[in-house]
Amino acid sequence: MSSNLWQGAWRGRRPDGDVHKRARNVITPSGGIVRCKYPSRKNGRMVHLEGLLELEASYLFEASPNIVRYREQPITFHYPDGPKLRRYTPDFELVLSTGEIVFIEVKPVSSLQHAKVQHKLGCVAEHMYRSGKPFVILTDQVIRQEPRLSNLRWIYHRARRIPPSPDAMRVAINKVRHHFPVSIAKATALLRTICIDPYSGFITLSDIDPYSLLLAGHLRCSLDQPITQETLIELNTGADNGWFCIAQEQGF
Repeated sequence: MSSNLWQGAWRGRRPDGDVHKRARNVITPSGGIVRCKYPSRKNGRMVHLEGLLELEASYLFEASPNIVRYREQPITFHYPDGPKLRRYTPDFELVLSTGEIVFIEVKPVSSLQHAKVQHKLGCVAEHMYRSGKPFVILTDQVIRQEPRLSNLRWIYHRARRIPPSPDAMRVAINKVRHHFPVSIAKATALLRTICIDPYSGFITLSDIDPYSLLLAGHLRCSLDQPITQETLIELNTGADNGWFCIAQEQGF
């Protein structure tokens, strides 16, 4: 049974995050599909992926403030296909900030043209609907939207490996909010301020960066043009933390 009460952080070679046993092992020595694993900051552990499209989808999951956690190959369902009972394992399970759980199938548009694939996913979608389990098919047309995907990768790889604490980010935002909107370069300079620890008296540099604040949903910027240091960023004052949508109808 899934739980959205997880808390953890990546700690280099010693993960301290979600303990997850995949329902289906996707790392095998054979086959023509690229298989990989990488250290997920959001999950605090190594995530195993099957295919470049899943890797690219994971960048969207990592960058979206509306997604708290995600799991690959999370669980196996049994669904009816006429008189037969078949098995299906979703590619991902997302836990949203609302607590809702959404199951994800990642598929290229070209695969969806095949009658067998259409039939299978149609049966799966119908079963999920009857069971009250939100189910979304993410295609390469959605995942590989440019320049959005490249921009999110650019932001993700510049953010701190271990995110600042929520309290630290809120304090930093309150301290500099009157300066916004500003460029990313200017925001970096504003946040890199000299701080004096009231307990130790030591002078330290702030560990807050605009990229972590973007990933946390405190800031937002346009993803319609390639991002540079001169890109304008602003405070995210919306009703939710989302500043880009993957599947708007499902709330993330």
